[in-house]
Amino acid sequence: MLKKMKFWKSSRTIMAEKDRVEFILQNQLPNHIAIIMDGNGRWAKKRALPRIAGHHEGMKVVKKITKLANRLGIKTLTLYAFSTENWKRPKQEVDYLMKLPEEFLSSFLPELNEENVQVCMMGYKEQLPLSTRNAVDKAIETTKDNTGLKLNFALNYGSRSEIIDAIKDISNDLKNGEITETDLNEDLFSSYLMTKELPEPDLLIRTSGELRLSNFMLWQLAYTELWFTDVLWPDFSEGHLLEAIEAFQSRSRRYGGIHKEEIRK
Repeated sequence: MLKKMKFWKSSRTIMAEKDRVEFILQNQLPNHIAIIMDGNGRWAKKRALPRIAGHHEGMKVVKKITKLANRLGIKTLTLYAFSTENWKRPKQEVDYLMKLPEEFLSSFLPELNEENVQVCMMGYKEQLPLSTRNAVDKAIETTKDNTGLKLNFALNYGSRSEIIDAIKDISNDLKNGEITETDLNEDLFSSYLMTKELPEPDLLIRTSGELRLSNFMLWQLAYTELWFTDVLWPDFSEGHLLEAIEAFQSRSRRYGGIHKEEIRK
């Protein structure tokens, strides 16, 4: 009898999620979702486990969220996997984090390729261990012709460094006469950033209750809708992603202006 009750509850949950997805698909979806995946260490600490256990559990969540984002038709999913500041963490933790891309991609790459997902990366790749670079390069090469979701890993990424490097490149191009001062505008500046081939994020999600951007896409997030949750990343579910998208769909994006209805009032 207990088994039947569990099965019934599970079936009801699946049906409810299906209806929820169908409703979400009737409204405007964010083309680009960016996620600051925070709380792995705290998740592990709450369970008296080493921090790396939280990172391992968080990797499983990446798979679930990637699958759902692809199923919904999201164009780009950017995941903040490792920041330029994360090198300050204990060596054992950093070493494990550097092995995660290889572990994740070796097990998940065939499925990503089968589901038409294109893997890409932004960040300072040359500072990563060779094995990590090789795993990322293999995934990028294997999926380069796929036309579905772009799964973009921000790996060894820092927005301030990105902006400074863009300024240096613009300065050099000005000196060399490749551009002029009159060419300078927001679109040109954006073309010097690591995200030049991606649309700006429509929705940013940050887990674990922290209310800051942590040096993540500072230029690109100027008009992004922000959604914060206390849920730790290893506990983040498909339902939480749907909740974030529903919040996005309930908002009115003005980009600094006002709507015609407000003008009439």
